[in-house]
Amino acid sequence: MPDFAWIPKMALRDFRKNISRLLLFVSSIVVGIAALVAISSFGDNLTGDIDNQAKELLGADLVLENNKPIGDQPIDSLATLTASEVNFASMVAFPQTGASRLTQVRALEGDFPFYGKLETIPESGDADFRSGGQKVLVEKVLMAQFDAQVGDKIKVGNLEFEIAGELQGVPGQTGITATVAPAVYIPMAYLEETGLVQYGSRVEYNRYFQFETNTDVEALIKPFEEEWEIDRVDADTVEDRKRSTGRSFENLSNFLSLVAFIALLLGCVGVASAVNVFVKEKLASVAVLRCLGVSSRDVLLIYLFEIVVMGLVGAIIGSILGTGLQFILPAVFAEFLPVEVSVRISWLSIGFGVITGLFVSILFALLPLLKVRKVSPMATLRPETADSTLFKDPMRWLVILGILVFIWGFSYYLLGQLDWAFGFTGFVVFAFGILWGVGQLIMWSVRKFLPITLRYTVRQSLANLYRPNNQTISLIATIGLGTAMISTLFFLQSQLLEEAKFADKEDQPNLLMFDIQSPQLDEVREKVLSRNLKIIQEVPIVTMQLNEINGIDKRENEELSEEENYSRWMYNREYRVTYRDTLIETEKIVEGELIPYGARGDSIFVSLSEGFGGDRMKIGDEIEFNVQGRPIKTYIGSFRDIKFNQISTNFIVLFPEGVLDQAPKFHVIITRTNNDRESAAIQSEVVREFPNISVVNLGAIVETLEDILNKISFVIQFMALFSIVTGILVLISSLIISKYQRMRESILLRTLGADSGTVSKINTLEYFFLGSLASLSGIILSFLATWLLSVFVFEMSFRPAWGAAFGLYAAITLLTIVLGWLNGRKIINQPPMEILRGNG
Repeated sequence: MPDFAWIPKMALRDFRKNISRLLLFVSSIVVGIAALVAISSFGDNLTGDIDNQAKELLGADLVLENNKPIGDQPIDSLATLTASEVNFASMVAFPQTGASRLTQVRALEGDFPFYGKLETIPESGDADFRSGGQKVLVEKVLMAQFDAQVGDKIKVGNLEFEIAGELQGVPGQTGITATVAPAVYIPMAYLEETGLVQYGSRVEYNRYFQFETNTDVEALIKPFEEEWEIDRVDADTVEDRKRSTGRSFENLSNFLSLVAFIALLLGCVGVASAVNVFVKEKLASVAVLRCLGVSSRDVLLIYLFEIVVMGLVGAIIGSILGTGLQFILPAVFAEFLPVEVSVRISWLSIGFGVITGLFVSILFALLPLLKVRKVSPMATLRPETADSTLFKDPMRWLVILGILVFIWGFSYYLLGQLDWAFGFTGFVVFAFGILWGVGQLIMWSVRKFLPITLRYTVRQSLANLYRPNNQTISLIATIGLGTAMISTLFFLQSQLLEEAKFADKEDQPNLLMFDIQSPQLDEVREKVLSRNLKIIQEVPIVTMQLNEINGIDKRENEELSEEENYSRWMYNREYRVTYRDTLIETEKIVEGELIPYGARGDSIFVSLSEGFGGDRMKIGDEIEFNVQGRPIKTYIGSFRDIKFNQISTNFIVLFPEGVLDQAPKFHVIITRTNNDRESAAIQSEVVREFPNISVVNLGAIVETLEDILNKISFVIQFMALFSIVTGILVLISSLIISKYQRMRESILLRTLGADSGTVSKINTLEYFFLGSLASLSGIILSFLATWLLSVFVFEMSFRPAWGAAFGLYAAITLLTIVLGWLNGRKIINQPPMEILRGNG
């Protein structure tokens, strides 16, 4: 039996001699645990605030939504308050400057929101807006873009309104939503006079309800749900909104936790590396203990006790830092949150962090620590017997299996799906495997092919990469993966922005005009041509809904099993289709053929987007559409592959010519202007004469997209920073842990006559090679990741960001050299005898 009183005493005695090295082991896990605790605490607080502010998220107890007017409802008499809203996309103009922009117009009637409020500057803006008259509330994004002030005029359709207030916040709306679709609130009484709601306008009608306190809204609406389902009315309650919002931000929290988990894994590699060096230096001491009769189990327990204490210290420090860090997270994520997040200590998250930190410290430290079991007393005479290889120790393989199970289990806990957990674990194994392979290849290549003709300082610095107790592989793994994460972000962001800047490409359109009514078409076309602009596309669009698929209507589909039914959204959505007998550049037939009307009797054959309806739809299936109350029976004639990421009029459903020619329709015209001034001029002219027409300047969309991507990338960069900081800490600890090995080498070189300048050059070059190899490995891995994401996820061409890659390489390499120089300057500048006396 082990002596449990003696083991802590021995551990404490050894710890006092190695405190500086073991404290560095602590630093490797502190940042990862801090990130995990911060995100976990933030997630707990966010969940609580979503529950507490659920009514403010919706603004009402119940919302009914439809794309056609919602008439009187049986539930109206049960409500204490009701309100109505009509919202749609339309152009607004600022008469002072003549500038215009596509916005979300919201015509409001009633006291919505019933919970929360429309936050305005000045505070009286909301009351002023509701007091009557032609007054509006304008989103702060619009006010800033056009330098508008409260009291200025804004033109919405045919009417001019006075700006009563600058809208700062709307219940349930995030900053990103306001950036994408800034809103203008107008009184419902003036909606018809604006002339904006015409055929083809995509309009959403909302009815808001407030009920008596403590009303069970879910039970109250149960009798009406079937009728609403038939009428395609969507009912949204507070519980529905709470569930959907909670799911969305639970996914965000889990993603961020995975990023923090990667930082923790990097720290774990640093733990394993630090303990590996520590154990190698202790093998001789272990052999002496074995000669004195101490069992291998007791020796293992001595060092394991030290690891447990240090792991516990690191986990506690990390949890304290994480609890403090969560105070800044609400500011970081403010643009993405629909609620105001309070900050409070989450003891559950702290406990989770402490247990996780302690567990991973032990798990990853065991991998090198188990070596001491194989040290025999003979190692005092034959040191080469003191080490054992991984392949000869099944216990260490068991630890590796435990590490993989832990990674998979933790990712499954966060993601909740088996395939995602396996995918994440596979990525981690693949990334570490690649970086480990790169490190091994480099050491093998240096050892095998190092030219004898190189200068001594260069040759010695390269040889140091495979010295005993070298840190080459651990540094390449940790710094490389951290570099890979942040550089992948930079490269992908650059790719997306480059792809988005279609307005700068000579062959791409940059101006779209839609909601053009048939009587307006000739005049709008003439305005475009009179400016010597080319009409790239002129497309008629007919709106319709789907009645039946292979004879199954919406109600029958609901009664089928999940394996047999068609997706509900196929029946509920509004279809906007066009008609032509030819393909455009963004399409190609993947199955079937385009069949003109009349080619096979009176049958109508439509072409669908590839993948529409999943695997259930096939050539020859019957689909009945409802076109303005008239049923039209069609058959699937073909499937098309459509490049939706290119600017064009792409449609899920394509009819042949000759079927919808006489149907009510509106039109879209796509053109290209030579510059922003020309775009603004034609946009202003068209909106002034035809207020119902919406004109989209794709250059402005690019700017908005760039703004959103910058906000998203900031959040991801903030999280990736944890990985970088962890990598730097592992770099520092690895350099300091191997300081004593370098000290002996420096003493030997100085004793043999090398001056401090030569030793300094060797060390500097070694740090240069280490930093270069680590950063280059990460950058190469990030190029691979960016290529895979570009080709298979975003379906765009891959263009390496050489400038960002070089900047990142230079920064990591320089950091390694500086840290290495700071670590070794004391050794280099002291006489050998003084170091020997101090070391002895």
